[in-house]
Amino acid sequence: MSLHRHYPPDLDRGTTGEVSAWLRPAGGEPDTTSANGVTCEFLATGAETGGRFGLYRWTFGQEESGPAAHVHRAVSEQFHVLSGRVSLYDGRSWRDAEAGDFLYVPEGGIHGFRGGAHATMLLMFAPGGPREEYFETLARGERMAPEERAEFMLRHDTYRV
Repeated sequence: MSLHRHYPPDLDRGTTGEVSAWLRPAGGEPDTTSANGVTCEFLATGAETGGRFGLYRWTFGQEESGPAAHVHRAVSEQFHVLSGRVSLYDGRSWRDAEAGDFLYVPEGGIHGFRGGAHATMLLMFAPGGPREEYFETLARGERMAPEERAEFMLRHDTYRV
């Protein structure tokens, strides 16, 4: 039995490489801003990464906010706190996380997050589904009938527990 870990199969079969990298400069306007001051920047969408991952910078408003405990069945979610303090629910308890702390949540893992005081974190989903419409709709604060909200959550792989 080999103790060596192997990389996934090659996706690029070329021999010279290609010019395909792209840069999202810092300092642009957020992609969404909610009424309570929460912003989200779409750093790398699932569409831009060929479905490999989606990466978002989340900045809380002054007041505490965030989703209750939930699961995603099709994607994993990763949290990396960049600044301030964020409470992360790991399926057992709420834990205070600070800059540099990281939480990995596999598919089906119960989790939640909340923060305030303009704390920032990175959210990454893998594989990269179309989360942008989810974030945009929440930022607009659209009212939905219970059936509409249930369908919206199912469409976006979000199941409350």
